[in-house]
Amino acid sequence: MLRYLRNLSNGRLILWCYFIWYLVVLVRYFDPSPRIWGTSFGLCLIIGVALYINTAHSGPRRIHLGFWPVVRLFMMPLCVSSFSALVKGRGFVLIFSPNPWEVALAVGICAALCVATFVARRTAPVTSVVAAHRADPPAAPDVHPGL
Repeated sequence: MLRYLRNLSNGRLILWCYFIWYLVVLVRYFDPSPRIWGTSFGLCLIIGVALYINTAHSGPRRIHLGFWPVVRLFMMPLCVSSFSALVKGRGFVLIFSPNPWEVALAVGICAALCVATFVARRTAPVTSVVAAHRADPPAAPDVHPGL
């Protein structure tokens, strides 16, 4: 976990905060309506494919994307469309809940993740004693006759 946080780019940290915000709203306002989720998954597929084509296949040469960037191209429209459907008519201003405790919870979790990432980046990687021992050159034999 420390290694993941230590290597977490600022861009991915921001994406994690977006996802945390979405999860706080999802947990609080979840609606099992098949209509909401069917529409959201449909948009996820249609817009995800369009984003993938635009990102990887619209230029003069094909760009190879890793697994997680492609997953995010599909997750974003799913999160946006379901977020919008879940908060409709609930008094949200932009993405902000009318309940300050919900906003504080989302901001607090994001802040905790940012602090954990900051601390992880400032700590030295932990190496095992065995690995450190293998990295050291063998010591010269102790040559002290008579001692």
